[in-house]
Amino acid sequence: MEQTKIDIVIPVYKPGSEFSDLIKRLMHQTVVPEHIFIMQTIRDESEIMVQSMDERIRIIPVMQSEFDHGGTRALGMDKSTAEFVLMMTQDAVPADEHLIENLLACMEDTSVAVAYARQLARPNSGRVERMTRIYNYPAQSRIKSEDDKKELGVKTYFCSDVCALYRKAYYEQVGGFVQPTIFNEDMIIAYMMMQEGYRVAYCAEAKVVHSHDYTCRQQFARNFDLGVSHKQYAEVFAKVSSEKEGAGYAAKTVKTLLKGGHVWDAFYFCVQCGCRLIGYRLGLVYDKLPRRVLMKCTGSAWYWS
Repeated sequence: MEQTKIDIVIPVYKPGSEFSDLIKRLMHQTVVPEHIFIMQTIRDESEIMVQSMDERIRIIPVMQSEFDHGGTRALGMDKSTAEFVLMMTQDAVPADEHLIENLLACMEDTSVAVAYARQLARPNSGRVERMTRIYNYPAQSRIKSEDDKKELGVKTYFCSDVCALYRKAYYEQVGGFVQPTIFNEDMIIAYMMMQEGYRVAYCAEAKVVHSHDYTCRQQFARNFDLGVSHKQYAEVFAKVSSEKEGAGYAAKTVKTLLKGGHVWDAFYFCVQCGCRLIGYRLGLVYDKLPRRVLMKCTGSAWYWS
């Protein structure tokens, strides 16, 4: 697949120091992208990045009022004429020069519609965050289909646009990313692709460094938005239990932490789990909440405007 053309789409808003490293590493992959479309969210034209001297890098301004998790990525996808399009986030950095090569290897199986990468915790991440990355992104690759729903539950549809390679023809066949969407555009389209008989590949050999040590408040807000997404796309998420999956992981993590003598980490993790659960449950009934309460709960104020 040496001659395969691939483009990259990266939504960007006030990027941090790792962004330049991300672009540099993408340009030094064993498979070099044709184009990198930087979907830059701006409040006004003064914030637009200076266009790169490299003609492969293209800046696409997106007004903050028009940003959407699905819509902005769909706009980037529409700019591409490549056979494969890699979705990434601004804070995920390739762990080596074989990221794209390894993701493309999954596409040799023509039943695979999307392949997503393994996420490694940053070196300075907390113990719980490192455990979470290992749980969600294990060292073993796997190809998933609708037939795995009984075994995997909601994780059947798990996919992450932090780093996910799409076969554009299949993407277009299912109608593209849902929009507007507050969260989970990647899992929703994974579900849509599986309904058409396609499969989703988790590629552990393709690795990016990406993690966050969220506060309890941030966990609450993220899971509120998660609940909103699950409510709005009940046809996807009502068929599988998210809470059962979360409870199983929580119990395993607490047990591991206590066994290792990390009592404080176990306690703080339990508090975080409580914040997640409350946020998620409130998100499921978002349509019954007063707007002022809703706006205090969400982590995505832009969505409700």
